[in-house]
Amino acid sequence: MNTVKVSFLIIFQYLVFLFFGINFPGEDPTFLKTTAKDVKNVIIQSVDYGNTWQDISNGLPANLENTEFFVNNNGLFYYSEKAMYHRNANVLSPGWKKEYAVDKLGSVSVCKSGMYAVTYDGKISKFDSKTNGWSPSFSNFGRSMLRTIFETQKNTFLIGSDSGLYRSIDGGKTWKQVIDGWSIKMVESNGVLVATSQKGIIRSTDDGQTWKTVISEGGVGIDVAIIKGGFAAISYNTTSKTRRVRTSYDAGKTWQAIDAGLPPHDLIANVLQVDDYLFVGHPKGIYKSADKGKNWTLISPSIEDKIYNLYVSGKAIYAFPRTGGC
Repeated sequence: MNTVKVSFLIIFQYLVFLFFGINFPGEDPTFLKTTAKDVKNVIIQSVDYGNTWQDISNGLPANLENTEFFVNNNGLFYYSEKAMYHRNANVLSPGWKKEYAVDKLGSVSVCKSGMYAVTYDGKISKFDSKTNGWSPSFSNFGRSMLRTIFETQKNTFLIGSDSGLYRSIDGGKTWKQVIDGWSIKMVESNGVLVATSQKGIIRSTDDGQTWKTVISEGGVGIDVAIIKGGFAAISYNTTSKTRRVRTSYDAGKTWQAIDAGLPPHDLIANVLQVDDYLFVGHPKGIYKSADKGKNWTLISPSIEDKIYNLYVSGKAIYAFPRTGGC
């Protein structure tokens, strides 16, 4: 990058910050280039409540398998078992950068104290922002088939695995199993924990020490999310052979179905809220509701028979199409 280009970039970033209040990272913007012009629809984004969508896939490889996606305050992360790619959440960000990833990476969890990665064979790592790499963590956990890590508002750690949900109140020095069967996704609002489980949707009011099943239809819990004034959840109904979408506005005690306007399906992926709008990732595409789920509108049809998994950062929505959904 020559002096003229650097000077122009600095001036441009200053003007954007001055007029729009957008800050840029201080690093040299060396981004991935792609020669594959057909890399499309890996990640799309909307910054106007789903009215329009922009493909932001340029710079990602076309041949990664078993990929995952997540967002946090540091941006967007797209990864597989051996590679990870990062993009600034700023809508003006020009592309993706390759990051160091954990070998045989299973899933990544964004916690209060940092970003953690787990592998199915039982390895746990924490991301070090100083070295821009991963270091071993919770080495004494001693169990495999790991799925996720969650840190509560009271700094209690919960690890979900295929064999059960485990809890630590001493920073990971000791662990106690609190439920049998797998538990994968957890959220917390005002001291109430809601999670997916092998038995349905479960709830805890004592920092994860004890749990009660609040949605059980003989199936499993698929997704949980925080919405304005409460929670949203998706569970599988073994009678109708479909996934049901529900909301709760009494801290997860009772739940109301909001999917009457959605086509019934057994692969509805997830639900989230941006301002006053609810969004659902469905096999037919992305659905939007402006009245808490009473009515739904298809705003983006599915592509290549893939199912959109939805993520949110601020007011930006990111859609990650996957075969078979979540």
